[in-house]
Amino acid sequence: MLKISQVTKRFGKHTAVDHLELDIPEQEMFGLLGANGAGKTTTFRMILGLLQPTEGKITWKDKPIDYSVSHSIGYLPEERGLYPKLKVKEQLVYLGRLKGMNKKEAEMELSRWLERFNIVEYADKKVEELSKGNQQKIQFITSILHKPKLLILDEPFSGLDPVNVELLKDAVTSLKEEGTSIIFSSHRMEHVEELCQHLCILQRGKPVVQGELRQIKRAFGKKNVTIHADYDLDFLKNHSGVVKWKETMEGIKLQVENEEISQNIFSKLSGRGFLRKFELEEPSLNDIFIEKAGASYE
Repeated sequence: MLKISQVTKRFGKHTAVDHLELDIPEQEMFGLLGANGAGKTTTFRMILGLLQPTEGKITWKDKPIDYSVSHSIGYLPEERGLYPKLKVKEQLVYLGRLKGMNKKEAEMELSRWLERFNIVEYADKKVEELSKGNQQKIQFITSILHKPKLLILDEPFSGLDPVNVELLKDAVTSLKEEGTSIIFSSHRMEHVEELCQHLCILQRGKPVVQGELRQIKRAFGKKNVTIHADYDLDFLKNHSGVVKWKETMEGIKLQVENEEISQNIFSKLSGRGFLRKFELEEPSLNDIFIEKAGASYE
């Protein structure tokens, strides 16, 4: 388990991370979310040992993270970090060797991943000759080539079309199933919902939401209601307990304070005409993120 114990990081008078306490389970994908400037990247750099905490400590398997374990950690930063003038194969084998692989082992592992991502023909091309999406796939390979046991992914699907997003999602899921512990950060909440069981949302360096996704949704209380009907639904705009109203092509979407309000609304719809759809859903992670960190995000 990765343990972050009362970690604070200050830069002069600015506190980037403020008494952060996290236990990140082994062999799981953990979502670390937050708006720009919330403290995610600073936290990643402290986990990697690139920055030292001002206070607190970070341990992995009950030991401090230092250069003796760096070969077991992979990191995909949000920013591009490849050498544009170097050929793909040259620099990935070089980076693999820096992580303790021999040349033959790095070449074999690289070939396997290039084949899996359908980009075998790019091995001898310069990075600058590749599209943004293919550069992202190459950068992803650099983070996992050495088979890390702990992997940090910061916006891993950036620049990818839907087909390649699914390709990388399958790869990430496979790594988790094979025993890799993964910390995942993204502004695409639907990806986090799909991939992560536990998560933490940071705001100004402090957790504002933390725990298991299902419990977080249940504790949020509010529910989403979708209504499609063949009659005017405007009378629900001012209904007690309706927090948000949105008109759609086929009807309306509401956010209500609780499940009881939704049942009240359903009873008000009875006898008014043909009701094509009435659907009650848990709030999305996006709803929760906007409410808890929205001011900072905007």
